Order: sequence, then structure tokens, then C-alpha cells
Amino acid sequence: MFVKTGDKVRVIAGKDKGKEGTVTKVLPKRNRVIVEGVNKVKKHTKPTQAQPQGSVQDVEAAIHASNVQVLDPKDNQPTRVGYKEVDGKKVRYAKKSGQAIEYVAPVAASDKKDDADSDDKK
Repeated sequence: MFVKTGDKVRVIAGKDKGKEGTVTKVLPKRNRVIVEGVNKVKKHTKPTQAQPQGSVQDVEAAIHASNVQVLDPKDNQPTRVGYKEVDGKKVRYAKKSGQAIEYVAPVAASDKKDDADSDDKK
């Protein structure tokens, strides 16, 4: 997919057209992405011991990947994404400016916990 977790994107179609956000999750098998603050839906949760009343929460639902465009790192405008080989590595770049799009791997909550445990042992 041309969109990766952590990318800044703008919605180009649908009810949230024009909104910007960060991709929090990518679902490649369904060709969908979840963008922070976009496509909010109401989710009804059953009562639990923690919340005996139950609740209605606003959560982000997935939108189709074709409805978002990655923002160019140079001028913050939507751009198409291309691939080229640099020093033997496949790199994504913005077609508008030609600048490489850096991928920052997200740190999972479980990884943070493991790092904290390893510091205590030292």
C-alpha cells in the first residue's frame, strides 16, 4: 500500500473531505486505513464491571485508502506517492516535490513496557 502507519494524510473524498490526520492503523487486506480524528462513529458498549451503565463512545472507523492522499513533506499539500531505488533500498517519494517520504515506525505500548522493564534490571 502507498499509505503507512504514521503518515500525515488528507481526506480527498467522502463526508470528511478536507480533514487531515495521522494514519493510526492500516488494513491492507481490506485496502482501508484508520485516520486519527476522521470518520467518527458511535460505538455502543455493553455494561461491564468497570462501567456498569455501559456507554456510547466516539471511535474512528476505517475509510478506503483511495479516499486519502499523503501530504508532501515539503509544502504540506496532498501528493501521489512513487517508489524509487536509492542506494539499493526501495524508497517512497512525493511525486509533487520529488522529496523522500520518511517512514517512522510506531512504538507499540508493549514495546514501551519492555523497555521500562529492561531499565529496571540494569
